[in-house]
Amino acid sequence: MAHNTSLFAQLVKIIPGGVFERAVRETRAEHGAKGFSCYTQFVGMLFCQFANADSLREVCDGLRAACGKLNHLGIQKAPTKSTLSYANKHRPWQLYFNLFGYMVQQCESVAPGKKGRFRFKNPLYSLDSTTVDLCLSLFPWAKFRQTKGAIKLHVKLSHDGYMPAFAVVTDGSVADITIARTLSFPEGSIVAMDRGYFDYGLFGAWTRQGIFFVTRMKDNAAYRVVKSLPLPQRRNILSDEIIELTSVTGRNICPFRLRRVVAWDESTQREFVFLTNHLEFGSTTIAAIYKDRWAIESFFKSLKQDLTIKSFIGTSENALKTQIWTALISLLLLRYLQFRSRCGWSFCRLVRLLRLNLFSYRDLWRWLENPFEEPPDRPTFQLALNI
Repeated sequence: MAHNTSLFAQLVKIIPGGVFERAVRETRAEHGAKGFSCYTQFVGMLFCQFANADSLREVCDGLRAACGKLNHLGIQKAPTKSTLSYANKHRPWQLYFNLFGYMVQQCESVAPGKKGRFRFKNPLYSLDSTTVDLCLSLFPWAKFRQTKGAIKLHVKLSHDGYMPAFAVVTDGSVADITIARTLSFPEGSIVAMDRGYFDYGLFGAWTRQGIFFVTRMKDNAAYRVVKSLPLPQRRNILSDEIIELTSVTGRNICPFRLRRVVAWDESTQREFVFLTNHLEFGSTTIAAIYKDRWAIESFFKSLKQDLTIKSFIGTSENALKTQIWTALISLLLLRYLQFRSRCGWSFCRLVRLLRLNLFSYRDLWRWLENPFEEPPDRPTFQLALNI
């Protein structure tokens, strides 16, 4: 028998109504509102992401075209273009930031853990940011350079499930290291990052807190070798050394012994020099941790290619941040489906197949296990209405 609600309605209801209403009260998002609810705005913005809509008109027309299928979404009618535009411009984006935090907790509760290639139990994270270019004439508030606008999305990615544990949106001119100094990690965590986060003050602070890091070493770093460690046989490790920083600044703010590992990458025919404060792991493990940092690059690629984050349906700062946070919520909803499914969906395949079946009347969890089974009959309640 057909399910009584669409896949899209079941997907939206993964976030309980009570959680949404509490977030609305905390942010006072509906203060002074007349008729148009934040929930209708939320449904519209999720539809923007899942349907890959590029304009307000496309969002509103797409919902209007879903004749008779909006009641199960919890809304009475599709929003108009002007109403949705006004809501995106004036209703606080912090509402969706709070919902993002809820979805992070939900995904953490079902994440299977993806550190299978490593034997250690330390929490593993990656740090990175991606720049979204903007037209300065349309987004004058996002000035990045003289003739260019941009914003940055900074992400702390947990390797247990490869999902964002924290995110922040800033102007394009904000340096990565500025955000890194504000982040907190559990003691014993390992953080993999590129050379944009190379900072002796940060390294010293994390070492004092019991946080480990793995990064690429800068070519002009001043150091002396304290001890050379034995190399593993038949591996790609060229050098493994315990070092001390010799520059005045380095000695003062990071007076700890560090480790320098040089590895050869056969695929690119070049050597990589890693710096870490973890003195116990094998050198091949250090190299593998940095290699696993590529997961955050894949995360940004999925976000930009499979969701609507490169073209914006509003030009104000509030509208842009609303769209980015709803994109991140959409990504976490899809990750949640991946974790709950036993079919091993790839993210790209899941989002594109779901896009084609948004308003299909199927049980969501059954559809996840077998999306290609013969479609069920139309719901009996809909047949009765037609008669």
